Amino acid sequence: MFEFIPDDPVIIAIVLILLSLVFFSYLLLRRTILEFREGMDGR
Repeated sequence: MFEFIPDDPVIIAIVLILLSLVFFSYLLLRRTILEFREGMDGR
């Protein structure tokens, strides 16, 4: 199942950084959309 994971630690670090960036941007987008919806409700 995990044959595609390379032995190079540099590639593993790059993949981890990309995953954390995607997760962080998703959280930021979700919070912004929630605040925008609350602003649209007139609160």
